[in-house]
Amino acid sequence: MRRWMMLALGTAAQTVACTFLYGLPYTSEALRRDNGLSLGQVGLLVACPTAGLLLTLIVWGALADRFGERAVITSGLAMTAVLLCLAATVNGLVPLGVLLALAGAASASVSAASGRLVIGWFSARERGLAMGIRQTSTPLGMGVAALTVPTLAAHDGVGGTVLFCAALCGVVAVLVGSLATDPPRTARSAGQEPAANPYRHSALWRIHASSALLCVPQFATNAFAMVFLIDVRGWSAVHAGRLLVLSQVLGAVSRVLAGRWSDRVGSRVRPMRQLSVCIALVMGATALGALRPSPLTDLAMVLACGITASTNGLAFTATAELAGSAWSGRAMGVQNTGQNLAASLTPPLLGGLIASAGYARGFMLAGALAVAACFVIPSVRIPAAPKPTAAPKPTSPPSPAAPPAPERDSRTD
Repeated sequence: MRRWMMLALGTAAQTVACTFLYGLPYTSEALRRDNGLSLGQVGLLVACPTAGLLLTLIVWGALADRFGERAVITSGLAMTAVLLCLAATVNGLVPLGVLLALAGAASASVSAASGRLVIGWFSARERGLAMGIRQTSTPLGMGVAALTVPTLAAHDGVGGTVLFCAALCGVVAVLVGSLATDPPRTARSAGQEPAANPYRHSALWRIHASSALLCVPQFATNAFAMVFLIDVRGWSAVHAGRLLVLSQVLGAVSRVLAGRWSDRVGSRVRPMRQLSVCIALVMGATALGALRPSPLTDLAMVLACGITASTNGLAFTATAELAGSAWSGRAMGVQNTGQNLAASLTPPLLGGLIASAGYARGFMLAGALAVAACFVIPSVRIPAAPKPTAAPKPTSPPSPAAPPAPERDSRTD
């Protein structure tokens, strides 16, 4: 039961961090009203937390490797809560931007350490499912933000909204600090060599690169699904939003099912490669639907929004297993950084292409990058979980697996 408690805590921590990060755009009108800012200045403020997060993910990962997950998540969420409380008391572009950037930097602790906490408590036979569940924290956080932040911003302004996010972070920080337990680590005996750097081989770099490529179709659909349905299919904003709620549910379910699939076949990269092909096909169908609109266009877009999210948990699980317990925090920090960079660059760059060449070409490019990811994904052998010889103790998690060696395959190196 303890491992499921750790999963719940890790998922809750990531969910409240996502509520803050993805909820801030819903305060745009309140930012303009309360602070007298232009739309460009509002956009700059909304980007500040992501900028802070990107700059500190690897640092937080290294701290998790050194001091453990519980301390990193608790301190990071506590700092986020304090900084958001301070942000609620200030006005103006510069002071608010600085505090939001610092809060984003503090919240990066959760992205860097919560996945490591989950991985360490589950065996190789369950990690895919566990990380798939943990990855649902992104749509969960977006859902909480969509349900609460617009109303709070309208009635209580920006200050009330950030205080709400601060309260969420503070409550979960207390829960993690009081209930979480770091997974056990293998003690290094005197004179033993430190763990080898997993980045000496190409497999981990290729996981990072392929995952970043697969972020493009994911955020192409997330960023442009609403306007696509309005422009191409003539939906109202309200009805398009309701349809896209279904796509978020499908995205969450696809992450869990993909993780379970990877556990059953004993591989993270094989399902990841096969899902990349599916993503390319669905993006191609969406591009075709843009050229010849029909009710099938709506179905293609909903499926695209769902399936493009399916590989996230697989990539993070593969990263942790390839890096090994001594390096997994830093490796997952690098993984998060690459994904967030791709997510940040996709909307403006792809938006420019769509504005000049149309939705079809934009979605075709996203599908082509999914095809490219198929060839970048390495072939690696993940060690099978050892068969238990005795009834496991309820409080003892499995030891983290050592990093697997790449297979000798024409698709690697």
